[in-house]
Amino acid sequence: MIVPQWVIEKKRDGQALAADEIREFILGFTRGEIPDYQASAFAMAVLFRGMTPDETAVLTDAMLHSGGRLDLTRIAGPKVDKHSTGGVGDKTSLVLGPLLAACGARVPMISGRGLGLTGGTLDKLESIPGFQTRLSEEQAVAVLADVGCVMIGPTARIAPADRKLYALRDVTGTVPSIPLIVASILSKKLAEGIEALVLDVKWGRGAFMKELDGARRLAAMLVATSHRMGLRARALLTDMNQPLGSAVGNALEVREAVAILTGAAGGDVRDLAIELGAELLEMTHLASNRANAMERLNRALTSGEAAMVFQRMIAAQGGEARVVEHPGLLPAAEIVAPLTAPTTGWIGAVDAERVARAAVILGAGRRTVDDAVDPAVGVDEVAGVGTRVHRGDPLAVIHANDEARCDEARRWLSGAFVFSDEPVPRPQWVTERHEGPPA
Repeated sequence: MIVPQWVIEKKRDGQALAADEIREFILGFTRGEIPDYQASAFAMAVLFRGMTPDETAVLTDAMLHSGGRLDLTRIAGPKVDKHSTGGVGDKTSLVLGPLLAACGARVPMISGRGLGLTGGTLDKLESIPGFQTRLSEEQAVAVLADVGCVMIGPTARIAPADRKLYALRDVTGTVPSIPLIVASILSKKLAEGIEALVLDVKWGRGAFMKELDGARRLAAMLVATSHRMGLRARALLTDMNQPLGSAVGNALEVREAVAILTGAAGGDVRDLAIELGAELLEMTHLASNRANAMERLNRALTSGEAAMVFQRMIAAQGGEARVVEHPGLLPAAEIVAPLTAPTTGWIGAVDAERVARAAVILGAGRRTVDDAVDPAVGVDEVAGVGTRVHRGDPLAVIHANDEARCDEARRWLSGAFVFSDEPVPRPQWVTERHEGPPA
């Protein structure tokens, strides 16, 4: 038996922990034998002293084995998933999950809710009338077998150590620790029973990681630890200094995702989904090379196959499947107010953080975990960097259910746009690519 304070002191002093010390500490914490204050001290010691690659892999494995795994043995086809570290307007999962399923992959996607400035996939899905994200594991596997894609929230059996530890990290200032982030993400993804993972590690004003160097370290550690755990993984570093796509807000983002899936819209979200999807098709040999992967993904969108998968998934999870053909069935705000350009020129920058704050003020996001979310509100038709505008042209459209909130959101949003007298190139979303050893 370990002595918890000795483990804390050892890590505090910068020493590497033995595998048994990490495993017993995590097991004891999960069982309630190690109190929250000692787990908080452990997290703080890891934040300041870090962990070796071996320690990080052991921590991930310990958190994985604190609970169970989805049993996908009866599911044919390669099981894959994508994880994003979160960004403003990031609705890529809504497009990518059905798209991969249409290409022959099976996607058991366990997602989270939004907190702070980044939205959550579960909140977006629950803006679809009737959509159920709380399925039993048996129900989730049944949907996956039938449709090829399922999107649910965490179950009680999946990485309970992470659920307990994350709650402490959130209130003790230890969220930024890279080893703790890696163990948190990968313990849940490994518990899904997948065999390949693509990671979208975002950086910039609208992301959790503000600086490229930090995102680069996180991506490298995620890929390296995945391979140590026997999981094929690749990571893309993506620029999150401006919002992704044109909509920020739950029903508005579902509407944009539907437009992409049905071929009514293209743009950055579509392009990023195809980039991420190509990585997974290559890793699982569903495509012979990158060109073949891109061709398959584009065909699944243009043929309507991906939209059909999304529609079937919505129906299987109790939702109003007609939203794919009739997006007007999604919740709509009472107030729709444009924000217009004060000058003529090119948009030189769009501050994703300010756009996100405007959406949170409107009620599209949470300030605390217990806050209710208004599915109808947000910001839509956000003009991107490089767009030419004239004075009076719309820069964005505010969707609100309260006049005072609308006015406050407008103040935040009006400061998000920077103008240039000269043409500005559109940004490249994918900054870097990280790939581990060959499978």
